[in-house]
Amino acid sequence: MANLVYKRVSTDQQSTDRQNLVLDEAGIEEPVVFEEEGGTSSRLHPLERLKFGDLLTYARPGDTVHISEMFRLVRGTQHILDVLDVLHRDRLALRIHDGAFSAMDLTARHPRTGELLSTVKFMVQTLAAAGELQRDLQRELTYDGLRAAEVKGNKGGRRPAVPAGKAEAVRTAYLEGGSIAALARDHRVSRGAIRTAVADLLPEYTVVDAGTPPPELSVVLDMPGKVADFLRAADLAPVERAVLDQGVTVRRGQGYTLRITAVPAIHRRLLDLCQALSGASAVPAQRKARREYENRVNLHAPTTDLGSQSRSAT
Repeated sequence: MANLVYKRVSTDQQSTDRQNLVLDEAGIEEPVVFEEEGGTSSRLHPLERLKFGDLLTYARPGDTVHISEMFRLVRGTQHILDVLDVLHRDRLALRIHDGAFSAMDLTARHPRTGELLSTVKFMVQTLAAAGELQRDLQRELTYDGLRAAEVKGNKGGRRPAVPAGKAEAVRTAYLEGGSIAALARDHRVSRGAIRTAVADLLPEYTVVDAGTPPPELSVVLDMPGKVADFLRAADLAPVERAVLDQGVTVRRGQGYTLRITAVPAIHRRLLDLCQALSGASAVPAQRKARREYENRVNLHAPTTDLGSQSRSAT
């Protein structure tokens, strides 16, 4: 009987260190590890994830699936119930090593009907709802904090590697003949940071002609959650992926919208990428969600030539 270990993180900035610690302490014998690519969203249904699909293909009856905590595998109540049904069908055991679910036998079923015991289903639904509430509250507090900082004039994002107090000295040294490599060594930063500080002094810098149209300004649009879920699983360029990752989740009853800040060209590109949601294979809710996003894009994001702004970023 094999021990199948599943790991996942939601962003490529996170690591599996905590999961490794929990699983190592569990003393799993001869683990076969299936780890998703960094940035695999928890909103993507587990049964649609690449590595979990590989795990189910590899598994044989009697094997045990090990995870550090339930929310590494599933996000909400329906996800949990769907996964438990598949594990029961394939006669696989599930072992959770940390968190509220670790003390429960989630595979317990009625001896005659074969359905999940009502007490197990109740606990699953209750704990999943509590976990989802906790994550939603964290998102709301984060959004409120960002808004409060914005009102005070503080901008989000990464701070420049060369602070404003040193930028002028860097620029002066560059004008006096200092090389980018030497300045990077002197200030203990990357060459890219120096290039950013002296960008307008570089030979390839082009002065914008007075007759050139001003650059596009970012537009804030609410993307329906069903559209966001589809795009997260799509093949996106880095700039498009970054726009989604930086979106702010806003709860809407049972669903959600993703508040996206991007130039109109990016909104149009995202709209094109979810064209499949207008087809016959999409469910009515998906078609409606795409129409809503399309209406918002048409109203607030005028048509532009996108060619050099999206795929060129790759």
